[in-house]
Amino acid sequence: MKKVLFLILGLSMVFWLAACSDEGTSGESDENTEGNDTEQATDDNEEEANEDEQVTIRIAWWGSQPRHDYTLEVIEMYEEQNPNVNIEPEYASWDDYWQKLAPQAAANELPDIVQMDLSYLSQYAQNNQLADLNPFFGNGIDTSNIGDSILSGGKVGDGIYGFNLGVNAVGFHYNPTLLEEVGIDSIPEGWTWDDYQEMTQKAVDAGYYFDTGMTADVFFNYYLRTQGKRLYAEDGSGLGYDDDQLFVDFFSIQAEQVEKEATPTPDFLAQLAGPEDDPVVKGEAIGMFQWSNQFVGLEEISGLEFDMAPMPGPNVSDGLFLKPSMFFSISENSDQKDAAAEFISFFVNDIEANKLILGDRGVPGSSEVKEVLKAEVSASQAEVFEYIEWAEENSSDMGAPDPAGAGEIIELIVGLAEQINYGEVSLEDAAANFRQQAESILGN
Repeated sequence: MKKVLFLILGLSMVFWLAACSDEGTSGESDENTEGNDTEQATDDNEEEANEDEQVTIRIAWWGSQPRHDYTLEVIEMYEEQNPNVNIEPEYASWDDYWQKLAPQAAANELPDIVQMDLSYLSQYAQNNQLADLNPFFGNGIDTSNIGDSILSGGKVGDGIYGFNLGVNAVGFHYNPTLLEEVGIDSIPEGWTWDDYQEMTQKAVDAGYYFDTGMTADVFFNYYLRTQGKRLYAEDGSGLGYDDDQLFVDFFSIQAEQVEKEATPTPDFLAQLAGPEDDPVVKGEAIGMFQWSNQFVGLEEISGLEFDMAPMPGPNVSDGLFLKPSMFFSISENSDQKDAAAEFISFFVNDIEANKLILGDRGVPGSSEVKEVLKAEVSASQAEVFEYIEWAEENSSDMGAPDPAGAGEIIELIVGLAEQINYGEVSLEDAAANFRQQAESILGN
């Protein structure tokens, strides 16, 4: 009886399996659909898992306490919007920052994002310690509202190794009331070096200085650029001009200003106790040539209102460039380059974040951010924003960052400029001395 029962059960199982097999064969398209649904569900789950995957990135910067405070607020804002991202901050004063960064770089342990200065960018990039950012532009870092002249500020060789966080440009900051007093209505956008010399004479005739001189390396480089040259060769191996007459032409203008008392003597300037004693601040000179980020401080310390004019020309747009205030770079040793790029994009493009930053790291590159911040910043800062907008349309690429040894070159040319103005060396001898010593420094 048991054998019969097992036989019946066995036959039932055979018929049941056969029926299941037939159902599967006849419903092949349904089976594939079910498989696709399962595969799609798996993909969705993987994508959701990737979005939820916790990512940690380190970011380092230098600055004062106010910069630390608002940067931490921006980080907190980003983490709230991206709960899967954890950002570990590392910050210090200028000196301490670089002392800490150097051994990290040597050990390939740089933070994922490092704030970088123009004077160090080439060094770190050429040591393969920074990642080329070009692959991230439009793919992680939104550059749709940022001009090429700003992006190119972080260029080293064929790559871009620092994202420009803000820019400055040189110009003439002048007291319009004093300008009218000496008989000049305004400084036109297209003024020339000849116009400059005529204006300075009017200031002298009225008993004023016109300006307080020009920083030798900065403004000689501007002058060279208007002539299609530059202070340094693109590869940093030597000077960027061959004709020493360019040196003579520029510094002869400066020497003439001192000689006719349109500019104070080096002795006079050396005896100033501080910026509050500057003739421009005291209303004894019409204006000064300086970087745009110094405009706000000039108005604050003097209590006077100033206007901004571009540099004398011709070829102003060739001479002007947008100087990066600082960069954010992504370290080559980072395992989270994509996440680092996305945070940089947020930092430079997010409106609410930039209401906290308020241009502290330079005039923002994003046109949308600048437009919004005009209503958030002081009137002085808004004027700087407007000048930078003009400069964006009337400037050219900065070119390669300053080479190693640039600090020695600056000391050299500043010293020679003072000797020229003291009458201690001829223009021709100064030009020859500068070339000989500068080429030696750069050659090493």
